[in-house]
Amino acid sequence: MITDRKVEVAISVLLRSGVLLAAAIVFAGGVLYLARHGNAPPAYHVFHGEPQELCDPGLVMRSALSGRAGAIIQVGLLLLILTPVARSAFSVAAFALERDIMYVVMTPIVLAVLLYSLLGG
Repeated sequence: MITDRKVEVAISVLLRSGVLLAAAIVFAGGVLYLARHGNAPPAYHVFHGEPQELCDPGLVMRSALSGRAGAIIQVGLLLLILTPVARSAFSVAAFALERDIMYVVMTPIVLAVLLYSLLGG
């Protein structure tokens, strides 16, 4: 039997794990970035836009797997952004198992709003 307490514990573990994993990935990417570019003088007089491989999630993953520090940082940030989305998706399933109809109806609306805002709406 699924209880409210079990759901709360599972959600807290999910959120904590997502944030800690994201922080570890961002930290590792930051250390790698500083190791490679820490001594480079900043060029504040020249504007460089974000590289294309850091704007598309598929390209970010490929760049991160090839060892690009900026892409590794970006993967951590994407994971941090996706953590509440995963929480909402988990909550839909948990409320359905609890047969809590009101929350089964409301939580997908929250999930849809989150996804709409993330996908550029």
